[in-house]
Amino acid sequence: MLLRVLRLPFAARAVGLATLGVAAVLPLSDPAFADAPRFVVSALSGERQALAGVMSRRGDDAPAAVPAERPDEDAMTSALRRGLSGFGFGVEAPPVRPAAPPAIDASAATARPASGDAEWRCLTEALYFEARGETDEGIAAVAEVILNRVDRPDYPDSVCGVIHQGAGGKLYRCQFSYNCDGKPEKFREQKSLERVGRFASLMLDGTPRNLTDGATHYHTNAVRPRWSRKFVRTAVIGDHLFYRAPETIARN
Repeated sequence: MLLRVLRLPFAARAVGLATLGVAAVLPLSDPAFADAPRFVVSALSGERQALAGVMSRRGDDAPAAVPAERPDEDAMTSALRRGLSGFGFGVEAPPVRPAAPPAIDASAATARPASGDAEWRCLTEALYFEARGETDEGIAAVAEVILNRVDRPDYPDSVCGVIHQGAGGKLYRCQFSYNCDGKPEKFREQKSLERVGRFASLMLDGTPRNLTDGATHYHTNAVRPRWSRKFVRTAVIGDHLFYRAPETIARN
């Protein structure tokens, strides 16, 4: 880093009008410089003053801004990116926000039977108590979390094992709270039960999990568990926030 700082004046002169053009026509307090290191901005300030002196003696006008070369950035950002890349900082324009994942195919869920084996019954139960009031995407997202855990070595390798992990122990010390909240599990809404049962069939049949980016945890927006400060948030769908835990995290 020290060597880079010492060589900075030379590097700044070698970058060319891409950086100097920005420094000459754009105030250094502009948001375009917000992510630039402090000593780079200082160097550009010095270069700007030197350039202004040279141009004044020659009677030149201020250099024009370099045209934008990407559709997702303006001309000034293009110039700043090209100029700072000469220092080796790899400054890039903000990426274009990716398109939202496609919605779950509700018609495909409707075509699935609301019945199945033990794994289906476990998933249906979890979706009923955890997500029956959610949108189609919200139900599928909760199912993704359960199936993502099944695929990971630090969780049980079956749907029923994942859902009932920690059940039967202390109050609210299991993985899915309806299993350890002290209340009996009763299906009182038959239409909701059939609906989530069809989504359980859809997800168990191998529907692509493209809603939560590999999430292994979620919570409602009414709470904020401690682990949510450490895990990577991957999605917000309906009333749930989704997170992905590191591979080394194991749950008992």
